[in-house]
Formats: sequence, structure tokens, C-alpha cells
Amino acid sequence: MQERYGLDHRPVGRWIAVGLLIVAFVAVLAFVGRGLTSNGTATRLIAWKVVAPDRVDITYQATADTGVEVQCVLRAQDSNRIDLGYATTTLPADPAAQVVISTYRLRTLAPAYTAELLGCAAGGAPQVPPPQFPPGVVPPEQPWQDPSAQG
Repeated sequence: MQERYGLDHRPVGRWIAVGLLIVAFVAVLAFVGRGLTSNGTATRLIAWKVVAPDRVDITYQATADTGVEVQCVLRAQDSNRIDLGYATTTLPADPAAQVVISTYRLRTLAPAYTAELLGCAAGGAPQVPPPQFPPGVVPPEQPWQDPSAQG
């Protein structure tokens, strides 16, 4: 082959260029995908505690740009993963703080087995699963109110 066509080596430079183009394309896809799925906030569930048979306190942290209102969705479930409480909370825009730690008193239908921070979003509602109450069950009013104070 070498005498007939004059090929004495393989085009290594071409394979290197193709490899670099593939790596660059994957990097651009990852950057764009992260930008599309990012909602401008970072969240963290700090703690939750069952305070009463009809209440769980959820403490969470949300990090967003200063001066931006943040909406978060919280829920409590039983051991069968059925919702007992579900709430959307709004953290007001604070021009002085990027990190906000908040405790929400979530009213539940029964003692909670677990509590979750489903997600937060800056400037709008987060894209999270909807409430999963059984058919015919009315979600409890939020937030939890002290029954003795309502007189």
C-alpha cells in the first residue's frame, strides 16, 4: 500500500482534532444543561422535628441573590410515603442577606415519619412534585396554628 498510494503514516492530527471537538461539544452541552436546570438557589435541609401529633418543625437554608424573593416547598410523609402535610413558603426579598435560615411550622394530619425540603426557586415557584394526598383527604391548612391561641 505504501508504494502504490504513498501512504507512509496515519493522520494522527485529524484524530486529535476530532477528539478535541467532541470534548468541547460535551463541555458546552454540560454548561448549557446546568444553566437550564439551575433555578438560582442552593438549598439545604438543616433539621426537622416532630413537635406534636399534628405538627413538624422544618428548619432549612436557602441561598439566593440578594434582593430576590425565594419560594420553597416543604412536605411531611408517613412511613408509607403518603403526604401528611405540604406547604409552599415564601422567603421575602432581603437586600442585606444571601443566605436565609428559616423554620416553618408544618401542620400534619398525623405524626410525621419524615420531612423534606422538595426545592426552592428564586422569583417563582420551584418545579417539584405536587402533593400526594390520598383521594378524598383534604390537606391541612398551613401554617400550623396553636389551637389554644385561637380562642
